[in-house]
Amino acid sequence: MMQFLAKAGLAVMLTAGTLAGTVAPAAAQLNIIIGEPDRGPPQDYRRPPPGYDRPPPGYDRPLPGYGRPSRGCNPQLAENLARDYGFRRARVVDITPRRVIVQGWTRRGPDEMSFGNVRGCPALRR
Repeated sequence: MMQFLAKAGLAVMLTAGTLAGTVAPAAAQLNIIIGEPDRGPPQDYRRPPPGYDRPPPGYDRPLPGYGRPSRGCNPQLAENLARDYGFRRARVVDITPRRVIVQGWTRRGPDEMSFGNVRGCPALRR
């Protein structure tokens, strides 16, 4: 008799466990709306694909990076970085696809410095 009760209790516990596992995902589908249910779709914060010429519908603000050239080294930033390295009268003299070359004066005389033509203008050569 004791074995029968133990098996019956085990069967009840297994049944309750499997039912509890199926009830939890069903409860996750419940939507409760408090306030205005007639709001528009949520804001889309993803970047548009390259070459996208207009913002998606419902997008009121200008797109980040929209209509700008590729993100290379800003010449003004390259001049400011060269001044931080001790250059006076720094000016950009050449921009290639790989480098931005800045010339100016240091304590030793005329000098030249190269920056990588990528975002942030990393210093390549002084």
